[in-house]
Amino acid sequence: MNPVRIGFVMDPISTINPKKDTTLAIMLEAQSRGWLIFYMELKDLFLENGEAKAVMHTIIVYDDLENWFEIRSSEYKSLGDMDLLFMRKDPPFDMEYIMATYILEQAARQGVKVINDPQGLRDANEKVFTAWFPQCCPPGLLTRSKSAILDFLVKHQKIVIKPTCKMGGKSVFLLVKNDPNVNVIIEEVTKNEQVYVQVQKYIPEISETGDKRILLINGEPVEYALTRIPSKDDHRGNLAVGAKGKGFKLTENDRWICSQIGPTLVKKGLLFVGIDVIGDYLTEINVTSPTCVREIDKEFNINISAILLDFLNNNLNSK
Repeated sequence: MNPVRIGFVMDPISTINPKKDTTLAIMLEAQSRGWLIFYMELKDLFLENGEAKAVMHTIIVYDDLENWFEIRSSEYKSLGDMDLLFMRKDPPFDMEYIMATYILEQAARQGVKVINDPQGLRDANEKVFTAWFPQCCPPGLLTRSKSAILDFLVKHQKIVIKPTCKMGGKSVFLLVKNDPNVNVIIEEVTKNEQVYVQVQKYIPEISETGDKRILLINGEPVEYALTRIPSKDDHRGNLAVGAKGKGFKLTENDRWICSQIGPTLVKKGLLFVGIDVIGDYLTEINVTSPTCVREIDKEFNINISAILLDFLNNNLNSK
């Protein structure tokens, strides 16, 4: 039986943090199974006469903080030669990202299983897609209008405003009524009302219980998750800006949120997703490159990558 051929489209592997990187964790698990691993960046993908192809780099990975990868060879191949192909490119979710999903959509038509589904990636903006599940969310607003944001602030007194295409807490602002910086922040984030932004009522529980990251595989949540508690001098629950991670077991409300969104995720081919929950509310649905696998694995001595690859392998074998 031929080994599974698994590809990863991602940012340059030389730039990742091997201690925390979820893509590396999945690669290590695939390699432990004897699967063949191929690495690609966006620049390696192309369409030729309608066929999805790429410069594929055969790669060996190591669980080593100093030396975590070795590229063995590189060659032009059809993406249809893959069995599984992970799209793990980090945001920004821009036109170049969208172009890459068109190539990956053709790859899917050629028979490779793409995680997550390219059409699903285009449909489910990570900040905006929560609006499809209003029963799970805090009061929110998607708008370009400065006056609408100011009205929302008057109503809720304290709000969060963030761009729709970034990650890691970048350009996420906390607005408080009567702060003299409010107008200029709105102008900057909306580019003077030329760009849509996501606005949400501030959830004070973030300072105590943090910003929870819950991972779902095929619409079902992993039992354990990670909460990110902001530092004392920052309002953002992102590890990238200094929040501290702490493991926890899902609550009944967490499971209820997952049950509300899980069937839709599966329908859209979004098989590996990380949602953010603050207090009792869903705030984001991360579909491009969900993280925190290594932190949760370490905290609870589990192997989320194995659960994920078991599911995908069983799905391949059932065809």
